[in-house]
Amino acid sequence: MITEEPVPPPPPPPAPKPKPAPSCDPNYSGCVPVASDVDCAGGSGNGPAYVQGPVRVTGDDIYDLDRNGDGVACES
Repeated sequence: MITEEPVPPPPPPPAPKPKPAPSCDPNYSGCVPVASDVDCAGGSGNGPAYVQGPVRVTGDDIYDLDRNGDGVACES
């Protein structure tokens, strides 16, 4: 009698790599990107990064997004 050894099942495919979490500035609610400059989307700024508002200023308004100083930036 000839017996064959069982063939092991193939390994499962590797899990997909998670997308990197965006780097968000803690001075604002939501996710304002960390960049050399951030401007309100649709405004006259030249970026390189933009944020769609409104966003609340929770610390220092380092990107000067809250022009009227009411704590809410990129109000349109």
